[in-house]
Amino acid sequence: MPAIELVVCMGSACFSRGNVRVLELIQTHLRERGLADAVKVKGTLCQDRCRQGPNLTLQGECFCGLGPDEVIDLVEERVAALQAAAG
Repeated sequence: MPAIELVVCMGSACFSRGNVRVLELIQTHLRERGLADAVKVKGTLCQDRCRQGPNLTLQGECFCGLGPDEVIDLVEERVAALQAAAG
């Protein structure tokens, strides 16, 4: 199964809106569920959508204003879809 790419904005606006905590919770969740190899998580500088933050990009699609639980649900959906496609 190819890795899913999750890019978390760590610019100052997203940082102050909690993306550091979102990043920590996502990484912990992925390790606990054994998905750390399936999802490549990385931080990035400002994504230029500061007023909509916190921001992240999942498989090239931008998501704004999501909390940790919403991000985890999105990642779980993408992993399940890839696993189903892989058969």
